[in-house]
Amino acid sequence: MARAVARRGHHMAIYTTDRALAPGEGERLQKAAARDKVDLRIFPQQAPRLLATSWPLARALDAAVSQSDVVHIHSLYLFHVWAAARACRRHGVPYLLRPHGTLDPYLWNRHRLRKAVMEWAFQDRVIREAAALHYTAAEEMKLAEPYAHGAPGVVIPNGLDLSEYADLPPPGRVRTEHPEIGNRRIVLFLSRLNFKKGLDLLVPAFAEACRSVNDLHLVIAGPDDGMKPQTERLIAEARIGSRVTFLGMLDHVQKLAAFRDATLFALPSYSENFGIAVVEAMACGVPVAISDKVNIWREVQDAGAGLVASTTVPAVARQIVQLAREPDLDGMGARGRHLVEQRFAWDKIAQDLESVYRSLAAKRPS
Repeated sequence: MARAVARRGHHMAIYTTDRALAPGEGERLQKAAARDKVDLRIFPQQAPRLLATSWPLARALDAAVSQSDVVHIHSLYLFHVWAAARACRRHGVPYLLRPHGTLDPYLWNRHRLRKAVMEWAFQDRVIREAAALHYTAAEEMKLAEPYAHGAPGVVIPNGLDLSEYADLPPPGRVRTEHPEIGNRRIVLFLSRLNFKKGLDLLVPAFAEACRSVNDLHLVIAGPDDGMKPQTERLIAEARIGSRVTFLGMLDHVQKLAAFRDATLFALPSYSENFGIAVVEAMACGVPVAISDKVNIWREVQDAGAGLVASTTVPAVARQIVQLAREPDLDGMGARGRHLVEQRFAWDKIAQDLESVYRSLAAKRPS
């Protein structure tokens, strides 16, 4: 996002903590950001780490915000949200607040007591005083309305650099590296193995689909975020171990290879404020089977780029079977690629962001 706006001639700076960064990853990210003319600064955390607390970040923000025209704050319920909003209030700088799906009722209700304390302490005020809330889909804005405290909203999606998805590797790499797949058609799940991603629906739904279509294989790719043990138990209970392959975390080239070999992409999430993996699949021409809790489902459905279903096992199974039997999968994949080119390319999104930033900056007191 910062890179796309920087290309339009603006100075972009990212201030963040080292939360969840692997050793050496910060230096790699900073070098990449410098090549993109983005100033990336990473600060250490202190206790309480649950809130990603960083007083060095807070001090740096206070100095940086005073020199900024507008600030874009990402996520809620964390220390940096309080620190950035406080700095903006002190220096009279408007800020755009992006909740990243945390105002979806499914997530808003999780850990409600802990969140209520933070809302009382700072979060409600941060929302109320935002110049605008940034949503990545109209559905996300609709779901967040009861918790937005009347703050205005703008919808600007996430995006892709389409050049990174233009040249897919030759087909067959995943099958070669995992011969247990053979010639079966691949149902690909590529995301974090997380409670909200619907793996508890996908595994039994896949097992049910296999009873109607006998040449399917489920490939699960992505880092474990606490859901892998339960997923493995579900696979064992369904007796489909020979039809499931775990790939783990993939780099970009490996990810493209997985999309290249996939017949369809499945993401039956219970909550998904955007779903960047869905957009990546469509960019690679892969038809998608998603839930109506993935907030770009209307765009996918209207474009004819895949199928949308409710979050139930029978509904997900029907999606898989229908796409496996779909005679026009290539046409569906092409429609998905066209949707990405029209709606989710960073070059266009950067223009929309620039327009919002300019309108908010114009409200700054002289």
